[in-house]
Amino acid sequence: MERIGDDNIRYSEFTENTRAGEVISDPAFRGFGRLLFPMDLSISERMTLKELSSSSIYLWYSDIRTEKTVEILNYMKQEVQKGHQIFYPIYTDREMQQEPSRKNTGLFYFRGEPGKPFGIMNAGGGFYYVGAMHDSFPHALEISRLGYHGFALIYRTREPYDDLARAICFLHDHAAEFQMDPNHYSLWGGSAGARMAAVLGNRDYLRQLTDRSDIQQAAAVIMQYTGYSSASYSEVPTYACVGTRDGIADWRVMKHRLGILDEIGIPTEFHVYKGLRHGFGLGVGTIAEGWIYDAVEFWKQQLS
Repeated sequence: MERIGDDNIRYSEFTENTRAGEVISDPAFRGFGRLLFPMDLSISERMTLKELSSSSIYLWYSDIRTEKTVEILNYMKQEVQKGHQIFYPIYTDREMQQEPSRKNTGLFYFRGEPGKPFGIMNAGGGFYYVGAMHDSFPHALEISRLGYHGFALIYRTREPYDDLARAICFLHDHAAEFQMDPNHYSLWGGSAGARMAAVLGNRDYLRQLTDRSDIQQAAAVIMQYTGYSSASYSEVPTYACVGTRDGIADWRVMKHRLGILDEIGIPTEFHVYKGLRHGFGLGVGTIAEGWIYDAVEFWKQQLS
């Protein structure tokens, strides 16, 4: 099927029946197509996007929607057809030669408006795999539609904090090239990715892991469904949401942590959604649908 994009560019459109191998080998994604799907899982390239968009593939996740997978991939391809770069390695060629696993990292870029701040999205996956298609790509796309620059990090499950620290440094150093504000960024994450966001949102860990003193602390951390409980005066304003039927991250743990932050004067916002399970992502079609707009509003409040 052919479709005409916003700039009258024709491109072949992915559908729910497109196979994973077709996406990975598509010329638009040359050099990084393999990173669109979880690198640490055994996924047959013969599987269709419909077959891939399920909890049997994205372990521990719920409410996965095929139409969102298709939408994201078509958006990415159209961006490339417009001449926009959508993937950025975070390590230099020399660093990747020194440590080949660094080739499996990078940032997928969802373009925002000039001058706006950026958010880094960290998908979960239990530090077993990176569930970006459900847990970070949709979020990055959504905030880009609101004008903010969205970056979805593909990280190594054995060095997640180092990779996020490197991504923060990379975006800080290249902010002018992206035409974005480097000083009021936000860190987002679901499940394991939420732990990453919380750790790098902490001022002390940020300094330690980046070995930099010139990078400002994030303006806000946005967390979904995690049992992370550490809290200190070094944290930043934090938004969190979780479901009551989450068998992995107890909503009470999240609420307790935010209660501590409130007591020490750090702004927070907490939402718990009745009946939702772990890994609901954007929550489209559920009681949580629209939570991301509340989260963006919380982030905006920290910028004033």
